[in-house]
Amino acid sequence: MNHKPLVGLTLFIGAIALSLCTFMQVLDYSIANVSIPYIAGDLAVSVNDGTWVITMFAVGNAICLPLTGWLTRRFGSIRVMFVSVFLFTLFSWACGMSFSINMLVIMRFIQGFVAGPLIPLSQSLMIMSFPKEKKNLALALWNMVAIVGPIAGPILGGWITYNYSWPWIFFINIPIGIFCTFIIRSIYKDRETVIEKIQVDKVGIILLAFAVSTLQVILDQGQQLDWWRSNLIWILTIVSVVSFTFLLIWELNIKNPIVDLRMFKNRNFALGTAMTALSYLLLFGTIVISPLWLQEMMGYTAYLAGLAVSTMGIVPFCTVLLVAKLMDRVRLKYLIMLSFFIYGLALLNFTTFTTQITFSKVALSRLYFGVGICTWLAPLTAISFARVPIEKLAMGQGIFHFLRILMGGVGTSIFVTTWERRATHHHSNLVDFINPYNPVSKELFADINSYNITGESALQVVDNMAWQQAYMLSINDLFWIAGWTFFIFMLLALFFKKRVKIPVVPQPA
Repeated sequence: MNHKPLVGLTLFIGAIALSLCTFMQVLDYSIANVSIPYIAGDLAVSVNDGTWVITMFAVGNAICLPLTGWLTRRFGSIRVMFVSVFLFTLFSWACGMSFSINMLVIMRFIQGFVAGPLIPLSQSLMIMSFPKEKKNLALALWNMVAIVGPIAGPILGGWITYNYSWPWIFFINIPIGIFCTFIIRSIYKDRETVIEKIQVDKVGIILLAFAVSTLQVILDQGQQLDWWRSNLIWILTIVSVVSFTFLLIWELNIKNPIVDLRMFKNRNFALGTAMTALSYLLLFGTIVISPLWLQEMMGYTAYLAGLAVSTMGIVPFCTVLLVAKLMDRVRLKYLIMLSFFIYGLALLNFTTFTTQITFSKVALSRLYFGVGICTWLAPLTAISFARVPIEKLAMGQGIFHFLRILMGGVGTSIFVTTWERRATHHHSNLVDFINPYNPVSKELFADINSYNITGESALQVVDNMAWQQAYMLSINDLFWIAGWTFFIFMLLALFFKKRVKIPVVPQPA
């Protein structure tokens, strides 16, 4: 059933509610990260045990996210959205009320699972709510919220935990969730999509659950368990690979799959999904590694590190209207190429940094990065779905955002692991130059001795300096590779086809 777009105050309030749904979801991916030591201490467990609070939210979300298309066909977009927001709010309260680590981990898994449809459905409903001539504005607005949320998460989480207590990082969802639940019920209750009586793909759901949950645990716990030197990681890897293989074969050979892989026959959708996932891998990897470096090697607090990198969210927040107008007037693939070009330059600029870098220069470099974010996700989303029929929109967005978020986890694991291992390599090379025959070494130890630091204490100081330089060189290596990769992505963007008008398939009333 086709509905007219919303107008006036109704459109404004509906857009705010849908944006807040997205904001809550993406915020919860990162808001607990800096609070883990406080949660672990309060619940009397180790920090390593506390990290399962992050892992299980990601596992639950990753399982449900690709199911969005099937759920909307079976129960309707509005009903699924309403139930998802309501349950997300309820389990946010349950997370804050948890009195043990086991309870908190279980509640976080359920919270992540029920939140799965929020991102794809908030985007599809946002597009359907706006008039045709303002759909680019809807995408630009959604893009801004989706990017600002993960950036704001660590800052907000650190501030709340430090000034109040960790349960409040979950309780803040409650008033927002109540507002969103009420608005979605009030505005969208008469705009339900067509419901189909389709058979439940039980085999597909089971295979998806095994494949995704094991992969997510591998990504989150791999570095801690030393990757494939751990028997557990080997077992999980085998289960994940086998499950994904059988899932692929199964979904391609049934009539109503939970994940419609046939959508990848569409060149724009396939290329756009792949480029979004891979660029998000690089983007999220740099977002995660930068504050880690600032805290562990440069002596920044979590709050200051968050502020230093938060400037990348300023430009997207302030240029929503400009980006929407550019999408109306400029070929989308050129905007995408522009964003990749800016990403490449910003990352290569970062490779010139040294351990003497100031807070203002770090913040300015992230501000440049934010310029690229402006013309990245919204044009990529628009061109990816330019030739997708509207009845396949929810399914496509579930797949699109599942792969995007999954590759963000892959990027985090790759960047953190490579950063530490390259740092060990650089440290080994640096200490080779510290010997009694090197004039620079003699001068360095002479300077340290002038502060009455001698013997083993002096060696420890020099070793710490070597590690600081090693981690600086390591992050420069990562950003150099990422920067040139974005230039390669520029060339791939030339293969996108132009947008065309997609005929709407008549739906039964």
